[in-house]
Amino acid sequence: MDTQLKTFILEIMATSRDMSLATLREDGYPQANLVSYANDDFLIYFATARDSSKVRNISFCEKVSLTINTPYNAWPELRALSMAATAQILPDDSAECAHAVSLLAQKFSNVWDMVPQDQTGQTLVIRLQPWLISALDYRQGFGHTTLVSVPGFKPVTGS
Repeated sequence: MDTQLKTFILEIMATSRDMSLATLREDGYPQANLVSYANDDFLIYFATARDSSKVRNISFCEKVSLTINTPYNAWPELRALSMAATAQILPDDSAECAHAVSLLAQKFSNVWDMVPQDQTGQTLVIRLQPWLISALDYRQGFGHTTLVSVPGFKPVTGS
């Protein structure tokens, strides 16, 4: 991946706050949810309730898709990302989970204020590892996209 494209992708990820995350339900239907996230390079982290549909769906199938876009007023300003990724629920006591919580707290200073103290154990952190990214940049023309594989990340095979 060239440096300019990597910078473009990471800038969108760093400056945006929310993504649309699509998971697969056990009945075969996709489910999309709006999720706030933080990232460390290409790795994406979010916290969610332990009993959420996202957790159930990811436990069923770790394949996910997501989109992230920057705010825009007119189509020629549109910049967005669409990704194929693998989701993993992080162990509560892992160093990576603590790192993810730190990233989320930096990006959303009041994120843990929303979780009642008696429910702190009811939150999980999930890591998304994108392996394929479609970078959309209408500033380069209507519908201009660049498709790129993320080095070092591999797709999950099977269902």
